[in-house]
Amino acid sequence: MDFYQTSLSQLHDDLVNKKISATELTKETFDHIKGNEDQVKAFINLNEEQAVKRAAEIDAKGISADQLTAGVPLAVKDNILTKGLTTTAASKMLENFNPVYDATVVEKLNAADYINVGKTNLDEFAMGSSTENSAFFTTHNPWDLTRVPGGSSGGSAAAVAAGDVLGALGTDTGGSIRMPASFNGVVGMKPTYGRVSRWGIIAFGSSFDQVGWLTQNVKDNALLTALISGNDERDMTSSLKEVPDWAAQLNENTNVKGLRIAVPKEYFDGLDEDVQEVIKAALDHLESLGAIVDEVSLPHTKYGVPAYYILASSEASSNLQRYDGIRYGFRADDVKNLEDVYVRSRSEGFGEEVKRRIMLGTFSLSAGFYDAYFNKAAKVRRLIAQDFEDVFKDHDVIIGATGASTAFKIGAEIDDPQTMYMNDVLTVPVNMAGLPAMSIPAGFSAKNGMPVGLQIIGKAFDEQTVYNTGYVFEQTTDFHKKAPKLGGQN
Repeated sequence: MDFYQTSLSQLHDDLVNKKISATELTKETFDHIKGNEDQVKAFINLNEEQAVKRAAEIDAKGISADQLTAGVPLAVKDNILTKGLTTTAASKMLENFNPVYDATVVEKLNAADYINVGKTNLDEFAMGSSTENSAFFTTHNPWDLTRVPGGSSGGSAAAVAAGDVLGALGTDTGGSIRMPASFNGVVGMKPTYGRVSRWGIIAFGSSFDQVGWLTQNVKDNALLTALISGNDERDMTSSLKEVPDWAAQLNENTNVKGLRIAVPKEYFDGLDEDVQEVIKAALDHLESLGAIVDEVSLPHTKYGVPAYYILASSEASSNLQRYDGIRYGFRADDVKNLEDVYVRSRSEGFGEEVKRRIMLGTFSLSAGFYDAYFNKAAKVRRLIAQDFEDVFKDHDVIIGATGASTAFKIGAEIDDPQTMYMNDVLTVPVNMAGLPAMSIPAGFSAKNGMPVGLQIIGKAFDEQTVYNTGYVFEQTTDFHKKAPKLGGQN
């Protein structure tokens, strides 16, 4: 199965009309994955035996026209709980953790008869921008195997970019869906905070985390996001708002005529020249289609990264205290006393980046430093949200680059945490404000041939306008139709 040349709707029609069976499709998918996996390393754990068994059960009962994802192979990021299938968060701490229940998003997919082909690699506990912080191995970018796929949902993005699956679930705390989407030339959507339940997601920063999809195209993303959205009584932060049929609005009549696009001048600060050229061409293209493009200012953007890392690390410090070597997860051997259990289990079970963020968060929350750091960062968060609110009074979407550069070389930034953190400068403000944002392929670097992502930010719970804008751009360009030649410069 060539996932580059089909869509979710077309694949569904083929399954309903029995042009291909779910079993045949699943077996072909695993053949494709195995052909790529030695090079890409997108998956921590493949689910072949159970997936083929499940596909046979779906074939036996038949697929009806209203079961869009029935028999369709999809992938799940390995910080999303899957009952009976190991969920590690790419950490030694949870290397052998086998959940006894599914995350809400997985429950919804199971109810829709999807096929889970396996769990994708990530930065440990979703903390990183390159997937180099995985405790197991580094995922490689299918466009150039010497480069990172971005993080933390790098495995999911690489699996989609390599054509392994039509879609893969990711999580986005500060850009962890959108940055990998940009680096890999795929579509990545972070819905509004609260649109999708976080129940059953291994927590990093609870007021930032959001589940979303990485897909081959915009319409597939809209279809799949609607499937997992909606209120969940087990997640007190999930919204009661009705979930629209976003994909139904995407057709030949969709346009951007009169769309008011805000372009923050701060979003061009520090952009590599090759990225800047692609983004300016993308904005010119939208303007030629009838959009109105205005330069605006989001003055507190520069404070986003430092404020985010204080707040998110503080939440991580609290969320990760449960991994103590007592109840579940890794436990150090040959311990002498209770304190030794705690100290050695956490020291040996967590990787360097996770320990760095726990220390930063614990410090920020400690007596004498809370007001100086955490409280000030919280105030900055409110200022950033206010910046967005002010711009959205007169504009429909905000558009700029997803990242300041294309995918960098593996090993180039891993020893420089500050530089690594700054990769998220254009994505973290969106999480600070809880807004929906999507990265779509905008073109390719003239310098190295790597994909460049265009970030489209919408008003809270206005995913429709984000999808409409991305769809029109996608349908009037051909960047999303290009596929990587594994291992080579493109």
